[in-house]
Amino acid sequence: MDKLSRPLAFVAALGRMVLWGVQETGTLALFALQGIAGILYPPFYWRMFFQCMVNIGFLSLPVVALTALFSGGVIALQSYTGMAQYHVSSAIASIVVLAVVRELGPVLAGLMVAGRVGAAMAAEIGTMQVTNQVDALRTLSTNPIKYLVSPRLLAATLALPFLVLIADILGVLGGFTVSVIKLGFSTQGYIAATYNAVTSNDIIVGLVKAGVFGFIIALMSCYNGYRSRGGAQGVGAATTAAVVSSSILLLVFDYLLTDIFFAK
Repeated sequence: MDKLSRPLAFVAALGRMVLWGVQETGTLALFALQGIAGILYPPFYWRMFFQCMVNIGFLSLPVVALTALFSGGVIALQSYTGMAQYHVSSAIASIVVLAVVRELGPVLAGLMVAGRVGAAMAAEIGTMQVTNQVDALRTLSTNPIKYLVSPRLLAATLALPFLVLIADILGVLGGFTVSVIKLGFSTQGYIAATYNAVTSNDIIVGLVKAGVFGFIIALMSCYNGYRSRGGAQGVGAATTAAVVSSSILLLVFDYLLTDIFFAK
C-alpha cells in the first residue's frame, strides 16, 4: 500500500495544482473581460481615468527617464568593450538603438511602472477591499470594477507607450553621449548609423509591447488588490503578488511578442 500511496498522492497533488491553475486563469479572464466591458459601456469615470493617467504617466517619468538614459550608456560601453577586439565598433550605434527601441525601452519602463505604480494600485484597492469601501460602492449603486479597475486599465494601456517613447529617446541619447564624449565617435557618423539602423516597424512594435505591458500591469495589480483579504497582512501579500506576477507576465509576453513580430 505504501508503494502505491506515494505515486497516487503525487498525482493527486499535481491534479489539484492543475485545477487551481485553470480556476485562477478563468477567474482572471472573467475579471479582465469585466474591466474591458467597463471601458466600452457607459458610464465611464473620466475623472478617475485622468487621475490615473497623471499618476502612471507623468509621475513615473523621472524614474523611467533615468533608467533609460543610463541603460543606453551602459549598452554603449559594454558593446564597445566586446566589439573593439574584433574592430567592428562601428556597429555600436545600431546595437544601442535596436536594443533600446525593441527591448530595453518597453521592458525597463514596464518593470519600473510595475514596481512603482503596480504596487500602489494593489495596495490602494486592497485597502479599500479589507476596509469594506468596495462594499460601500455597491450600496451606492456603483459597480466597483467599472469605478476602480476600468479607468486604471485604460490609463495604463495608454500611458505606458508615451513613457516608452520618451525612454527610447533618452536611451539612444545616453548611448550617443557616451559614444561621442567618452569613446570618441563622430557625431555625424553616429547619428547617421542610428538613423539607418532603426525602422518605423521597430518603433511601432516597441509601442505595441508597451501597451500590452501597461494592460498586464494594471490588470494584475487590480486583480490582486481586489481579491485581497485578511487586513494589513493580506494587503501586503496582494501588493507583493501584484508586482511579482506583473513582472513575470511582462517578460513572458515580451518573449511571445518578440517571437511573433521578429522571428523569421
